Amino acid sequence: MKKIRVLIADDHTLVRDGIQALLALVSDIEVVGEAANGREALEKVQELLPDVVLMDLSMPIMSGLEATRRIRKEFPKTRVLALTQYDDSEYVIPVIEAGACGFITKMMAFSELASAIQAAYRGESYLSPSAAAVLIEECQQKIGTEGDKDPYQQLTNREREVLKLVAEGHTAREIADMLVVSPKTVEWYKTSMMNKLNIHNKTDLIKFAIRKRVITL
Repeated sequence: MKKIRVLIADDHTLVRDGIQALLALVSDIEVVGEAANGREALEKVQELLPDVVLMDLSMPIMSGLEATRRIRKEFPKTRVLALTQYDDSEYVIPVIEAGACGFITKMMAFSELASAIQAAYRGESYLSPSAAAVLIEECQQKIGTEGDKDPYQQLTNREREVLKLVAEGHTAREIADMLVVSPKTVEWYKTSMMNKLNIHNKTDLIKFAIRKRVITL
């Protein structure tokens, strides 16, 4: 029987070890590698060519979101399952748009994790109930605002806060202190916000913020 080759990408060793121990109990799943950040995940995919990647979203060096986008572009046969502790729209929507075939939380039952991996391997999508609810709500909101194509309107209130502070020149650490969150969370908001705006450098971000009068000169 051919086993499903899985790569676990998470910056917490205990999480990786725990998932690997659980998956060792499933006869048709084999963990072939681990990665502690997005860049390492990309390198391991190139080296090992796994069938499925379990991708944490909030990781150092390269975020899981960016790694997902790169993997789907460079290794289209590898399926990516987002695995995170968050399940709100600020996380679910961007990673699905980046190419993940599913979204599951770290609070799910072990049987759900195995089922998600097996579904991904078959070429199917898999969403936890909470993630599915987020997508339904997002679609309903888009239908209600179909005529509004301004990307700024797609930003959450927190992403708009981060846009303003980044454009004003604050560092991730400074923004984290202001918003009472971790620097990793700030980087996540920043990546999500820039993806929605289709902006990929700070200069263009500042120009956009000025045009939208988020900041003034």
